[in-house]
Amino acid sequence: MGSKSGSFSDIHSARVEGTIAVGLRRDRRLSFSEFGAPTGRAVFWLHGTPGARRQIPNEAREFALREGIRIVGLDRPGIGSSTPHVYGSFREFTSDLEIVADCLGIGEMAVVGLSGGGPYTLAAADHMPDRVKAAGVLGGVAPTRGPDAIAGGLAGLGARFAPLVSAGRVPIGIGLTATVRMVKPFASPIIDMYGLLSPAGDRNLLARPEFKAMFLDDLLNGSRKQFSAPFSDIMLFSKEWDFRLGEVRPSVTWWHGDADHIVPLSHGKHCVALLPHATMRVLEGESHLGGLGVAEEILATLLNIWDHSGS
Repeated sequence: MGSKSGSFSDIHSARVEGTIAVGLRRDRRLSFSEFGAPTGRAVFWLHGTPGARRQIPNEAREFALREGIRIVGLDRPGIGSSTPHVYGSFREFTSDLEIVADCLGIGEMAVVGLSGGGPYTLAAADHMPDRVKAAGVLGGVAPTRGPDAIAGGLAGLGARFAPLVSAGRVPIGIGLTATVRMVKPFASPIIDMYGLLSPAGDRNLLARPEFKAMFLDDLLNGSRKQFSAPFSDIMLFSKEWDFRLGEVRPSVTWWHGDADHIVPLSHGKHCVALLPHATMRVLEGESHLGGLGVAEEILATLLNIWDHSGS
């Protein structure tokens, strides 16, 4: 099973994968992966920056099979098999999410987002309050512009360089794509090296074979076309968001490692203080990827909130 190096056989494969046409002219497509039960309650699991649709822990995949729920991972534009597109607002993303949900026969849902997937999760909760019954954020990025902003962290650094990112997004992305293709044969030792350079929490997580296998699969699948998509995330994060945290109606549970070296814990606490129906769960000794290590707790929590949401 490749228990030492990590292999794709260590993780549950997607039950089904495909693409869905979105956009007014249907000239754009978003790719998705599904895990678990085909007719269970649906949870959209939104990947980080960078990331792709299979950035879903094996623990979550096993929980979905055992508990009869349906987890859907979604590639944002320009990632995996999704066609390139730059969102001008979070509203554009939630419109796409609604189309995907409708096409998959999903009405109500829970939404989870890791890191850069956090703002998209909050946007879905704000723009789709009648459909999003519970939301979970794992070390999510905080606003860097406008009345809800907080300074610092790598997201704040990205905001400072947003104009340069905007000008060089495609050529930089093409260069990174070529680099990723060249290093594919060395992807496994590269992940090992990243783990060695990471705080203890992330290092321990990446040492687990099933997590390493997930990240290898996610990296090689998500970057196989063009690597400029993460820069599109940075550009959107660096703008003033088109919703206010204080107006997000659904319940939000926020998991954050107290040793997070990418998004400071203070950013999570800042957002939770502004959200009207939010709970903070601090992961002691964990870093940026810590939320991925408590996937079963996350899903159980969101389903419990859903059960008590009046539906």
